[in-house]
Amino acid sequence: MFKSKLKLLTMRSNGMGYERRKEVLHNASRGWVNYFKYADAKTALQGLDEWLRRRIRMCIWKSWKLPRTRVRNLIKCGIPQWRAYQWGNSSKGYWAVAGSFMKVAANNRMLKLAGYPSLMEYYDRYHRI
Repeated sequence: MFKSKLKLLTMRSNGMGYERRKEVLHNASRGWVNYFKYADAKTALQGLDEWLRRRIRMCIWKSWKLPRTRVRNLIKCGIPQWRAYQWGNSSKGYWAVAGSFMKVAANNRMLKLAGYPSLMEYYDRYHRI
């Protein structure tokens, strides 16, 4: 149920900008984790958190659209220029890219610095034993 809601919020073509997507994801994540704060759902949330980060990376890759933009943004993420050129011109699909080299370019620390939510952070904050 929650996964389907997250899927709707992270659709590639919903036209949501970065800031609006972050806000909506924060609200949905905080509400869902707070509702189940007494349940022992750590394992389920870890898998869902990894899946959500991959969806976020997919949306970021989609928003970069052109190979020229992808190369430029990969370089900004700290990827060497020759590697950024290879990755930016990749013919892989969005989901495959999000699961491979976007894990390096937009790692968990960078997503956190950018302000994207983490289900495990909310779970650790709100979970009552």
